[in-house]
Amino acid sequence: MQVLRTPDARFDGLVDWPYAPRYAQVTDADGTTLRLHYVDEGPRDGAVVLLMHGEPSWAYLYRHIIKGLAARGHRVVAPDLIGFGRSDKPAKRTDYTYARHVDWMSQWLTSLDLTDVTLFCQDWGGLIGLRLVAAYPERFAGVVVGNTGLPTGAGMTDGFKAWLALSQNVPQMPIGALLNSASGRELSPQEIAAYDAPYPDESYKEGARQFPTLVPVTPEHDQVAENKAAWAVLERFDKPLITAFSDGDPITQGGEAPFQARVPGARGQPHVTLKGGHFLQEVSHAEIVDIIDGMIRRRG
Repeated sequence: MQVLRTPDARFDGLVDWPYAPRYAQVTDADGTTLRLHYVDEGPRDGAVVLLMHGEPSWAYLYRHIIKGLAARGHRVVAPDLIGFGRSDKPAKRTDYTYARHVDWMSQWLTSLDLTDVTLFCQDWGGLIGLRLVAAYPERFAGVVVGNTGLPTGAGMTDGFKAWLALSQNVPQMPIGALLNSASGRELSPQEIAAYDAPYPDESYKEGARQFPTLVPVTPEHDQVAENKAAWAVLERFDKPLITAFSDGDPITQGGEAPFQARVPGARGQPHVTLKGGHFLQEVSHAEIVDIIDGMIRRRG
């Protein structure tokens, strides 16, 4: 597997990003070693919060949430998925598979031995993060889901169809501009540049290109059976689960309903609809901090 690594200088001086990089190693089944970047802020003895981003963003999406939760005494861990942010980027599109990402992030989670975790997940952060919950339910104390899902081949929204077509046909993938258009507010030029930082040229964007094609929206997609098995675990998950979808995301519109209906831990929880687009973290970061902090404090 050929692997690209974004030069560290690309991340110098990013606005609102004072966080020191940390790195872990994961090993693919073919023997390739990949460097995975993550942020780890706040007191070591604080309650662990895991923030998982999706496509085509990176941990920068959580910059305000990291700050807010750490200030409230929580240990905040935010990884970059392989292919995104400061993590290594396989150079071939076919090297990106759903199963590989679940395996890579499983290795990372267990190597850090994270326990009593409160997960916030959005977009592919949910497709992968909820698989981690299903694989290691004993490690998780609560889950907040926003603008995500765990598809099992039952179709897609019109919003996702439009995104799939765009992602596969646009000649150059304008990562920062995509984040700007789907955040629900106008990002500053410095913020847009921070989202572009991981990608010196198009060769670094093969993961961003491939991810939309991997979402198991048809019965023929890979990982449909595995996601159904994960749902079987979630249907027994009785720890708190809160849905926090936004009011302006055509891609995941209505996606909160399955979680509220099928997960025992979702019953009686303070579910909320937040402001924002697909990347609701850009508009509702303060509210997300309150939701996560509240979930932890209610546990005592």
